[in-house]
Amino acid sequence: MAEQGRRYVALDFGAESGRAIVGRIADDALEIEPVHRYPNVPVRMGGTLYWDFARQFGDILAGMQKAAADGPVHSVSVDTWGVDYGYIDARGKLIGNPVHYRDNRHESMLEEAFSVIPRDELYMATGIQFMSINTLYQLLSEVRADDPILGHADKLLMMPDLFNHFLCGVDVCEYTEATTGQTLDPWTRDWARPLLERLGIPTHFLPEVVQPGTELGTLLNEVAEATGCTGASVIAGASHDTPSAVAAIPLAGPSTAYISSGTWSLVGLEVTEPVVTEASLAANLTNEGGYGGTITLLKNVMGLWPVQQSRAALWPGDGAPSYEEICELATSGEQWTAFVDPDDQRFLWPGDMPTRIREYCEETGQPVPYETANLFRVIFESLALKYTWVVEQLSAVTGQQIDRIHIVGGGSQNEVLCQMTANASKREVVAGPVEATAIGNIVIQAIASGELRDLAEARELIARSFPMKTYEPKGFFWREAQERFAKLMEKDD
Repeated sequence: MAEQGRRYVALDFGAESGRAIVGRIADDALEIEPVHRYPNVPVRMGGTLYWDFARQFGDILAGMQKAAADGPVHSVSVDTWGVDYGYIDARGKLIGNPVHYRDNRHESMLEEAFSVIPRDELYMATGIQFMSINTLYQLLSEVRADDPILGHADKLLMMPDLFNHFLCGVDVCEYTEATTGQTLDPWTRDWARPLLERLGIPTHFLPEVVQPGTELGTLLNEVAEATGCTGASVIAGASHDTPSAVAAIPLAGPSTAYISSGTWSLVGLEVTEPVVTEASLAANLTNEGGYGGTITLLKNVMGLWPVQQSRAALWPGDGAPSYEEICELATSGEQWTAFVDPDDQRFLWPGDMPTRIREYCEETGQPVPYETANLFRVIFESLALKYTWVVEQLSAVTGQQIDRIHIVGGGSQNEVLCQMTANASKREVVAGPVEATAIGNIVIQAIASGELRDLAEARELIARSFPMKTYEPKGFFWREAQERFAKLMEKDD
């Protein structure tokens, strides 16, 4: 290690909330301090669901200002969810608010795309899981609607890159974020322009793709003055939150799968080359970019979104139980009454999740969980079984035996779900660190500055800096539940 004590700021956006976290290396350990937390609330207006970009940027500035109050800031780096983007014009001004991926404008665009490019050809060209929220289908919806924004845009920037534009004035797309949209060639690591052009999607506004860890430049004067972060540089880290989280996992070799658990759960393996085969197509696995030349071979699973939406629907005002209380409630529910596929399309959209879950159970001939405890038990058990289902797919597609699952992110605090995952998968589950995305963001900045040599050294540092908890499979195994869930998945397919 080089000089110690540099202060790095991770500006970490999740789909539900954001945070500014300061990190520094001292006494051979990584210390982190959250200095600003804020909700990330979308806004529905005129029938469209938007992100409130001005408010988001204001929260970034507030976080940076709080970070600078305690000392100089060496660098900052933004990470966000995937697939969403915004436009700027030739003057560098924002054109409208970015549209939220849970807006339904792209609901029918998979079929539209397949009418032009066959499904298997589209997958083999991109290696990305088919989801209607992908950037590709959002863009196609704008093309089909003849949206005038396409003619006014000078640059398309993914969400973290859009923040970087207003932080330092540099217009590029960071590789890991760009891969989420099904718009990149996984081998050239550049835009899949011929594919986009076949769908009628403009490519003139696509900027240069840069690798994670790229230093973009120093903060704009107005940003430095507003925040007190004078002289700080902006790093395009692994700006998609999943590879940032994976960078913070002290993986014990290729036999360990990971789950980056939050509103979404990303279940995957870290591999060195894209896995784009008939088997990965059949399993609908995705090859997203990772840090240091790696590929995060994974599947997006709906994650804790059904829990969040059920909580909001059942307790719409004040007085909603905490997530810890909901976990306790779920343990009092009946075991294995019913299961749902968390990735059924009906669960993607905001709204009355309890009713949708009950309708799903009724349609599939299962007992309907009218009691609240049973409802949440159904969600948690279904997530554990879906995680297991995906881990088995990853093992089959790669030929890799998987002995352990490492869970990071907010979901690593959910002891009920962690234990259920161990039981369902018959594998050891290791949970933590909670703030994995921000931690990965910070160590990538430290590598870019030369304070850490490489990712291997960063992971050793993380392993000795943060506590982790191990869950061993308990009790009888979930064979009956797995068989019932497998039949459910076959029906959905």
